[in-house]
Parts: sequence; C-alpha cells; structure tokens
Amino acid sequence: MFKSCPNCHQEWASRSCFLSDPGLELIGYQANFKAVKAGIFLFNHTCRGTLAIPAEAFIDLYNGPMFKERLNGQAQCPGHCLHEADLDPCPLQCECSFVRQVLQIVREWPRTRLTATAAK
Repeated sequence: MFKSCPNCHQEWASRSCFLSDPGLELIGYQANFKAVKAGIFLFNHTCRGTLAIPAEAFIDLYNGPMFKERLNGQAQCPGHCLHEADLDPCPLQCECSFVRQVLQIVREWPRTRLTATAAK
C-alpha cells in the first residue's frame, strides 16, 4: 500500500493509483532546507482529509540536473519555497529547484477514475 487517508481510510495501492486519483489535489509543499528530500507534499482529498507525503516518495519522477548550492534567502531567490501554497517552478540553479520541478510533474499527472483495485 502506498498511502491511506487519515480521515476516511481510503487506500491507494501504488503511487500511480494515488497520483491518478481525481479526488486528490496537490495543495502545498512544506520545504525542509536542512534535508530537501524530507520536504512534505500536501494533498487534499474529497473527504476533506489532508495527506502529507515526504517529497522523497516522488523524487524519482525527476531526471534533470541537481544543483548543490542553496539560494534561498539570497537576492535572486523568488521565495517560492517559503510559501506553502506556492507550487510554481523555480528558474534558479538552486539545490531546491528540482523539488519545484517534481511539483509540476505531480500537478500535471493525468487523473482517471478509480477502479476497484485502485481504492480499497
């Protein structure tokens, strides 16, 4: 099992089933500047539950460049990671920018109706 809703207890057997569920909406990202992969993706479920999933669960969806320098707090930083509801991509070559790209992949994931095997 990939994830279970803490509110209604719906289960998603795989990450693909989870991301394909039209009853879920990506609503935020809580950055972790000490360990970027430990940031949290936040989703709302139609039952009015909120699910928190570590960014690490989605990182393998990204296959672009990884940068070593963190630019948050510097003049050129647009500050996307400082605002939970800001899901926009970051144009900088920053350590955190790859997570912003993963957010785009998750946001654009094709949504389909659930099948009996997708939700238990």
